[in-house]
Amino acid sequence: MGLSQHGSGGLSSWRSASIDADEDIFQSGSDPYAWDNIMQGWSGGSWDGSKLKSTDWTDFVTQTAITQEHSLSVSGGTEKVQAYGSFGYLDQEGTQIGQAYDRYTTKVSVDMQPKDWFSMGASLNASWSEQDYGMSTLGASSSTWPNSIYGAAKRVFSYAVPYDENGERILTPGGDGNVYTIIDEWNQSTQQRQTFRALASFYSQLDLGEIFVPLQGLKYRVNFGPDYRNWREGVYIDANSVNRLGGTSYARLRNQRDFSWTLDNLLLYDKSAGEHTFGITLLQTASNWNVESSSMNGQNVPNPNFLWNAFGSLDVTSPEAKVGIGSGLTERQLTSYMGRLNYSLSDRYLLTVSGRWDGASQLAEGHKWAFFPSAALGWRIEQEDFMQGLPWISQLKARLGFGSTGNAAVDPYQTLGRIQSFFVPFGGADNQQAYSINEPNYTSTLIPMANKELTWETTTQYNLGLDFSLFLGRVGGTIDIYQSSTKDLLMNMAIPTLTGSRTTYANVGETSNKGVDITLNTVNIESGDFRWTSNINAAWQKDQIDILAYGKNDMVDNTWFIGESISVIYGIEGDGLWTAEDAAEMDQFNANGHDFEVGMSKPVDQDGNYEINSEDRVIIGNRNPRWTLGFNNTFSYKGFELDLITYGRFGYQVATGGEGQIGRYNQREIDYWTPDNTDAEFQKPIYNEAGGDAYSSILGYRSGSFFKIRTISLGYNLPFRTLENLGIQNMKVYVQAKNPGTIYSDIEWLDMDLGGSTYNRGFVFGLNIGF
Repeated sequence: MGLSQHGSGGLSSWRSASIDADEDIFQSGSDPYAWDNIMQGWSGGSWDGSKLKSTDWTDFVTQTAITQEHSLSVSGGTEKVQAYGSFGYLDQEGTQIGQAYDRYTTKVSVDMQPKDWFSMGASLNASWSEQDYGMSTLGASSSTWPNSIYGAAKRVFSYAVPYDENGERILTPGGDGNVYTIIDEWNQSTQQRQTFRALASFYSQLDLGEIFVPLQGLKYRVNFGPDYRNWREGVYIDANSVNRLGGTSYARLRNQRDFSWTLDNLLLYDKSAGEHTFGITLLQTASNWNVESSSMNGQNVPNPNFLWNAFGSLDVTSPEAKVGIGSGLTERQLTSYMGRLNYSLSDRYLLTVSGRWDGASQLAEGHKWAFFPSAALGWRIEQEDFMQGLPWISQLKARLGFGSTGNAAVDPYQTLGRIQSFFVPFGGADNQQAYSINEPNYTSTLIPMANKELTWETTTQYNLGLDFSLFLGRVGGTIDIYQSSTKDLLMNMAIPTLTGSRTTYANVGETSNKGVDITLNTVNIESGDFRWTSNINAAWQKDQIDILAYGKNDMVDNTWFIGESISVIYGIEGDGLWTAEDAAEMDQFNANGHDFEVGMSKPVDQDGNYEINSEDRVIIGNRNPRWTLGFNNTFSYKGFELDLITYGRFGYQVATGGEGQIGRYNQREIDYWTPDNTDAEFQKPIYNEAGGDAYSSILGYRSGSFFKIRTISLGYNLPFRTLENLGIQNMKVYVQAKNPGTIYSDIEWLDMDLGGSTYNRGFVFGLNIGF
């Protein structure tokens, strides 16, 4: 069968040399409406795809969304007390039907200084939000299942029709039980989350020098920052939803309460003596995180209106209900001590030296603490006598720095030998509770093997920098050159399954990184009422692995290679398509068990043995961009202001997965091989429900470089004389275009900035008023 369907953005077109009307393949009995539509293409005795009715299923699930955001703030006070308050509201519709987001925010802050020697203050940020994700992706049959209703709509065959002659939706349009209709999906599936968060900050400071003169310059300060978050997530997926495919309904309810706090005690001492200025800071800090969670889920909810609110209606003893419950408590702590010395000579030569001692609870016993020193030198060159004859230099400062930082970002309890419980139908009872590390026949969660040696990951960096301002501020910026090395990397690595586990967290080897960061600010034109300014941020970086767990030896199972980036693409390299001229070579491969044909993907046989296997894998590219670039421009004329923000990444590769070409499902319109189009980019269609061309993915490796416009903003500030009679201090009206388009991209069908084939283009109309 030579049937292939292609489309872009959900609108599909037929391009096929021939169609074999085989009811066994198409399963015509399950959707006669789609079958009748296809047969219209044969109404003239030969195939004419233009006679088919094409349905753009994405039209059913997308909408033009309106977002509104309002904020109100007020501030005031006296010499001893200042206060601020604000309130905000955001109402955001989704561009996909069923999606929505609402948020309320408030902020209150008060600062008081009743005495010269005492001050204190507090601030509170609180928000409440409700987010509806629309179609839920829970319970999907595979990891490649659509992650949104838009993705599900693109899977539905364009030759299929949405409704029957009675106006009822057809559940499996196209006659494929693996492709479900998205009509009314927003009423069949939902996933909602409500979140309340309160983030506070309190401080109190004593100026001991104001109390006792010999202690002048000595201050004590205490900071306390609590953070509370509570969220509830409810999920209901009907049996007739896209993800359940006519199976059983599913509901889940999850609750989580997060509470964390940080307490800082600081001693600060500042002293000046002639040309010498000293500053000493001593810090003791402690942080705590406490997370409590609970969940319940089940299937076969008796009434769709129950959603996730009536789990009591399920029979927990019934295997069809598949009721699951769970709860958990996670805690971790971090304690630190720090000392820092700042020294300045004539405000020209600057020195900062610090040391930090950190302890993290989630690391192994005996490996929880580590010391991290740092030092920095600064030289204000423009203040030197030999620079005084150069008035075009306003600022020139050189910096040299060294520092070590630590990373303990692993989940708590990774160093403990955890187990999980489950029930088995033997052992003297119908449901006997058992315990194990990993038991694939009864549990789906894989627990990493405990590592009693897990310690801090440490990064040491050297930095050379230059800050400058030239031509009376017309040109300014910074240049930073850095070299860093990281040892004892915290990685989740694969291990032999004979250990009882598949993975473990370990401190694996060393990496290095070097790069350059450049920031440039320029005033290009300043003439009368017209002003044009630019900001450029450019960065180059290159990382590589220096040492791994077994020294300078690659760890192929983890795709880690000495001298290469830690994030590489490793696989079979592609060499275009097999051609008729390759017939003799194909015969040698096919004699070794392959089934290559002209027009199929051509893999590279690296070892020349006419057999493609794991030994032919090579490093194809690096997923980390070498270059990033941001270029922002602002044009102003009288009250008008135009901002243009652009951004790009360059020098990296992505694996797009190629094009399946299995002859059934929707895909973008591509240049594929046919007997009349042998110089094609992609392989020929092969009807196969399981996969088609086994090496089609090797044609999907692409450069990910792009440069795009992120925002265009046009605003107008009304003149003050127009506003003062109204009691308004300032007013600005503006319009913005968000994500308006791409200037350049090596992959035109993907937005590499957002990482997907779909994105939202938005327009914002705003009004700012100040009283």
